Amino acid sequence: MMATEAGPRIAILGGGIGGLAAAAFLRDKGFHSDVYEQAAALTEVGAGLVIAPNAARLLRRLGVLDRFIERAVRMEIGWEFRRWENGTVLSAENLQDGCKRMYGEHTYTAHRADLLNALRSAVPEHSLHLGRRCVSVEFEGGQAVLRFEDGETVRPDILIGADGIHSRVRSAIVGQTQARESGICAFRALVPAREAPEFARRHAQTLWIGPDHHLVHYPVSGGDYVNLVAFAPAGSSSVESWTATATLGELLDEFDGWDPRLVELIRSADTPGRWALLDREPLDHWNRGTATLLGDAAHPMFPFFAQGAAQAIEDGAVLALCLAENPHSPLTALGRYEELRRRRTARLQEVSHGRSHINHLPDGLEQQARDLAYAQADPLRANGWIYAYDPEVAVSASG
Repeated sequence: MMATEAGPRIAILGGGIGGLAAAAFLRDKGFHSDVYEQAAALTEVGAGLVIAPNAARLLRRLGVLDRFIERAVRMEIGWEFRRWENGTVLSAENLQDGCKRMYGEHTYTAHRADLLNALRSAVPEHSLHLGRRCVSVEFEGGQAVLRFEDGETVRPDILIGADGIHSRVRSAIVGQTQARESGICAFRALVPAREAPEFARRHAQTLWIGPDHHLVHYPVSGGDYVNLVAFAPAGSSSVESWTATATLGELLDEFDGWDPRLVELIRSADTPGRWALLDREPLDHWNRGTATLLGDAAHPMFPFFAQGAAQAIEDGAVLALCLAENPHSPLTALGRYEELRRRRTARLQEVSHGRSHINHLPDGLEQQARDLAYAQADPLRANGWIYAYDPEVAVSASG
């Protein structure tokens, strides 16, 4: 039985990628939801991201892929690993020919704002409540209660915590969980394409890897900009925040002595953002009654497989499918959702964590063995367990 506007009252806390994806997929299945976002506007914070085939297929099912690719860039080359000192290509994957044939869609890169705009187009305006800062999430008799800064209290039938890595809903469900210092910080920046070297304007996702560092770049915003994200040892000034900044000099210092072409690219960047990567273990559970989590609130992961946004989108799709199969039993639906998603996202958390060590090896025998393995690998096939995932199959197979 399909739910309707008179169905359960669903509140989504957080209007980022996961929250908007959940609202869009729920609407597609006949459910109304209210999305509460503390920001007064959905801004451009976050810069670039990769949308692999598993996410692109879901955007197509929502009917928003065409809108998304108006500003997205279709990748021709992916997982192009280059040596830090001279740019030697260690491995590269032809995405133009193989990606759609193997997994049904292409791989794209985009500015985060362009993905948000595409998802927002599938969510009615009356469902979005911007400038709504939640100050507490509590449970009263098993029911979640949201209290907002403006004094409003919301008691939904179903609560979805999509409120990011510092999630209030997560704390209310599982208590305060301690994160460990990973020892890694990340920088992000944009370079106007007109100022970028030709090699960085290609439709390629390129990873320069070297001792204790690596840097990824690819075009975004219809090719108007090149997105940079770099990883280096964390300093005492690094915090876990999308809005903290560094200086361009600090970023350049991290890559002193690297290939001059890469240094030239960095010199053209705007003021870089900088944040610490904190290490979190996969959760044993993320439901409490009829409250649940998705995206970074449920399974924050290192960005080394470029799957953070994709997994939040998958969460929204699976959650909507589970609720559609059990519209009168939210407890059953959320239990199935958690069971299905926890296994998959925990594995991605683990393999993303391991990639940090591999990419940052010092020069030596282990590094040489890694480079040889990259040269012999087929990353497109190796990532098939990620890219071939189909939420509808996953949900039906578990029934």
